[in-house]
Amino acid sequence: MVAEAEDTDGESYAIDCPVLVTERLVLRAPRESDIEQLVVLADNRHVAEMLARMPHPYGEAEARAFLAMTASRRAGIAYALTLAGTETFVGCAGLNTTDRGLELGYWIGEPYWKRGYATEAAHALVDLAFQKTAIQVLHASTRVINPASRRVIHKCGFQYAGQGMLNSIVAGQVPVERYRLDRRTWTSLRNWVHF
Repeated sequence: MVAEAEDTDGESYAIDCPVLVTERLVLRAPRESDIEQLVVLADNRHVAEMLARMPHPYGEAEARAFLAMTASRRAGIAYALTLAGTETFVGCAGLNTTDRGLELGYWIGEPYWKRGYATEAAHALVDLAFQKTAIQVLHASTRVINPASRRVIHKCGFQYAGQGMLNSIVAGQVPVERYRLDRRTWTSLRNWVHF
């Protein structure tokens, strides 16, 4: 799908929100103390294959490059997902600037799959995107072979917008499903239902 001109013209993607707190998660900037756990969770081909920019293998050098990139905020805002109370690092999520506009992205480390953390983080980021920017449309995409990510996207109210191709560092050119959520739909869904 190609972004329509009215989707992105004049929109500002600047977001100033250092910490987001949900029922079970604290979303905060990735930091040096996350590197060890980041490497453990990100050095997983099953995770990297589903993402565009995550290399595999993933070591300390890749983690440090990721921290430097997130600190610069050149491509949006990224958060480390940590468990409230324990600060256990479980993954990352963020809002990325793309040629289509602002796009939701997330990944959860395999030991923490099937616990609803991705959905919880995604709901918080969708709200953040619409509350802190003037965007009219938020985008998301998932590999066609990733039903778990598709469920997260559906739970957030995104609507199917077509298919496309994504260049993944690990998997090469792969087909993806593209989704969009407009401000009007988000407004009607603001009282998120827990699944």
